[in-house]
Amino acid sequence: MPDICYGVPNLYFLFAAMGMFNLRSDGELVYIIPRSWTSGAYFKSFRQKFLADGALEHIHLFVGRDKVFENESVLQETMIIKVRKTTTIPANIIITTTQSNKDFSNKTTFEAAYNTVVSGEDDYVYLVTNEQEVETLELLNKWTNTLPSIGLKMKTGLTVDFRNREALRDVSKDYAVPLFYSQHIQDGKVIFPIGKKHEYIVTNQAGLLQPNVNYLFVKRFTAKEEHRRLQCGVYLARKYPDYSKISTQNKINFIGGLTELSECIVYGLYVLFNSTLYDCYYRILNGSSQVNSTEINSMPVPPLESIEQMGKALLKTRDMTESGCDQILRSFIYEQNRGSKRDTERIACAS
Repeated sequence: MPDICYGVPNLYFLFAAMGMFNLRSDGELVYIIPRSWTSGAYFKSFRQKFLADGALEHIHLFVGRDKVFENESVLQETMIIKVRKTTTIPANIIITTTQSNKDFSNKTTFEAAYNTVVSGEDDYVYLVTNEQEVETLELLNKWTNTLPSIGLKMKTGLTVDFRNREALRDVSKDYAVPLFYSQHIQDGKVIFPIGKKHEYIVTNQAGLLQPNVNYLFVKRFTAKEEHRRLQCGVYLARKYPDYSKISTQNKINFIGGLTELSECIVYGLYVLFNSTLYDCYYRILNGSSQVNSTEINSMPVPPLESIEQMGKALLKTRDMTESGCDQILRSFIYEQNRGSKRDTERIACAS
């Protein structure tokens, strides 16, 4: 089924695609299925075909991933979907939520516009459960830029440590360079060294090394139960002047540019990705506990100059907390919306 997936096949989604193929016109199907199909590059072809042939009518979400299969030691991000085989798109989708599979009577119910839930050229499915989450989507989707469109990009860390054990070192010697792990991200900063095993690497492999320039580091893996999915730290090259190259373990992501980023831009990126709004947006977009570069690179961001201005504001306050970033981002959005309103009023007066 090459039109559905590539690489290692996932039987859940091959089964769902075959179910849609065999379904008669206007027929319905209901599946218990992992949430991972709702976003990301791997399931793009599946989403586009599945949602072209059918329309989502009802989504049920479980808040506790350890409560779905309660008699088993399973952590699985699972959802139930009801789909009709039709090309007629309904106005709304019903989204219900429960803590577990035991008591469906104790559930929340929310109706969202279809084009709010199923949106974008990649047919991402945004799992909104209340008006506040819809507001988050509407606020951020006003921006048409993405990281790649403004010359930036999130990438996955370069070094798979267990495959390169012979190159790892515990101390800095023999031309070793720093190897950064998620443990080095602490309270919005990158702290190095921390006395961790294997936090240096000696290698001539170009694919394991990157320039020692400014980055925003973002943890790839967090537990769903943690307060934040997006956990990031500012990496400043000037703090490590002895190195022209560094390396990153593949359990972190990093955001860089085609040219070296100014410190203001890195701090501005920190404002975005350490804010409540962006963390909420990412949770709506991605049902797993892994932070994927594909989804981050598809998220809307403000223009580069605006990111730089937010970075300058953060450098003034030095408040690296989530609430500090929220205040800067909200004030920027408020000023932007007020400016747009003034522009609209001027146009109305002119006409």
